[in-house]
Amino acid sequence: MSGFLLVAGIVILVTVLLGLVRILRGPGDAERLMAAQLLGTGGVAALLLLGSATDLTAATDLALVLALLAAFGAVAFVAGLGMAVPAHRVGQGASGRASRAHGDSPAGAGG
Repeated sequence: MSGFLLVAGIVILVTVLLGLVRILRGPGDAERLMAAQLLGTGGVAALLLLGSATDLTAATDLALVLALLAAFGAVAFVAGLGMAVPAHRVGQGASGRASRAHGDSPAGAGG
């Protein structure tokens, strides 16, 4: 059973390494954030599997700490993106135009 857990842990570590490549080469911030979440989740899974396979109880504690750090890292990343929004973009929809408040319809829209 421990052989299977070791192989599964190594496979997860390989996917974590692929996520690291995505963080370094990612085309945008969203892709990098998702790859960072993959690193956190994959790291936790790998630590739990390898800790179970080798009966190392400290790996469980380390996995819990890594899970907390990954969650806080994602929150900090999103908060940093919120501060980086230019002032002229605040209140604009995806089309780049100011969004209408309270259901105002454009002139001549028939409603």
